[in-house]
Amino acid sequence: MSDFAHHQVPKWTEIEHLPEWDEEFYQIYTAKKYGKWLMLKTLRPELRDKPEYREMIEKEFDVRYNLAHPHIVMINDFEEVPGLGMCIITDDIYGESLQKLIDTGKVDEDVLHKITTQLVEALQYIQSNHIVHYPLTTDRVIFTDKIHNLKLIDVGFDQKNHLTPADSAEDIYNFGVVLNKTLDALPTKHPDLRRVAVKCMAKDPSRRYRDIEALKSALNNHYKNRLYITVIIFLAIMVIVLAWLNSSWAPAPPEELQSQEKHINLSVKPTLSIQSIQNIF
Repeated sequence: MSDFAHHQVPKWTEIEHLPEWDEEFYQIYTAKKYGKWLMLKTLRPELRDKPEYREMIEKEFDVRYNLAHPHIVMINDFEEVPGLGMCIITDDIYGESLQKLIDTGKVDEDVLHKITTQLVEALQYIQSNHIVHYPLTTDRVIFTDKIHNLKLIDVGFDQKNHLTPADSAEDIYNFGVVLNKTLDALPTKHPDLRRVAVKCMAKDPSRRYRDIEALKSALNNHYKNRLYITVIIFLAIMVIVLAWLNSSWAPAPPEELQSQEKHINLSVKPTLSIQSIQNIF
């Protein structure tokens, strides 16, 4: 947008608090910046003047600013917003949390598929970048309004040189809880996925999947099994159809063939006899 256009349009308009999105230390707002919808994350009013909390929000911005993944909320900027103080500015991801979809009976197979693919990919990206983050919950998984894309919010507040096995085990446990709640909200049973969820939630961390790659492999096996079953059902249907077609075009039984042969012979013999007599004369 040009500088002239900026002067014509107020910078910040339609700022609205979203109480249901608030976090432990933060308030969440939606607003327009030069006419474009964005979301704002700022410290709660009682924390804004405390140095340790100002340092916390600055560090979160530094950690998350360079993250780039299609299923993680991306940060655009960190700036002062009138009446709110310093805010982390993100893209507009207004939508419904997975928990709200569960509560309102809106969970379907598409939601399940995105949980078992997109959410796992987001977790893998976070772990590969050694991002320390708040526990994964159904409230932190958002499905956007228009295209129903999965976005993981409240992703990280620190970055380490590496994550410990305990960090990975906790992610896998929390994913199992999210998957289990999603399955509970569906009418269709998915025994393979239920087994995956149960293994993720094992009390003994050593009995869970050893890492995200092992979890992804188990989830992929579920979809491979479903594909095999679909192929088997299709082939069975084709066999039944071919058998029915063969029975429709099958040759007549021997009795019918003999009857047909007698009919043919009777109709041919007189003609042959007349021709024979003509040949004699």
